[in-house]
Amino acid sequence: AGHVAHSLGNAIGMILDGGPCGVGLESTVIDLTTDRVVMLRPGGITREQVAEILGCDVVMAETDDTAPKSPGMLTSHYAPGLPVRLDATTANPAKYGNEILLAYGDCNTKGFDAVLWLSKSGDDREAAANLFAKLHEADQPRFDGIAIAPIPEAGLGLAINDRMKRAAAPRTAHPSP
Repeated sequence: AGHVAHSLGNAIGMILDGGPCGVGLESTVIDLTTDRVVMLRPGGITREQVAEILGCDVVMAETDDTAPKSPGMLTSHYAPGLPVRLDATTANPAKYGNEILLAYGDCNTKGFDAVLWLSKSGDDREAAANLFAKLHEADQPRFDGIAIAPIPEAGLGLAINDRMKRAAAPRTAHPSP
């Protein structure tokens, strides 16, 4: 609720606070209007789970900046103020300045200005639940950027990486809230 209030300010009249979200990601959105199953936005229900339940392949939708069928399909979405560097395996202050690392699993944390853990154990559910809170926490003017440790694409990693790819995208055409 605090992140919503910070992002939207006085643009809305009320926020209902139900406490921290157990999943942390927005909902999974699938399109069943054609002869194939298309995942418009990966979320708390994984691509693998949808494929198993429906008994078919699930195709990932392309980014759509002109007429998205679902929220979260724009190139840039939920972007922090700081630049985001994906799949960061080492710090490089000479090139990237003082970065804060969003760490995951057995990653290298040496040389980063600060470290916030999405999941020390490499648990994609824990990382998903922590994602937006840690991204907001990292978005501070004392840092030059936010580095994201590699996160496997399996399970909730697909949705986590999708959000981080959109957070890292250039924001010139479509500023995010």
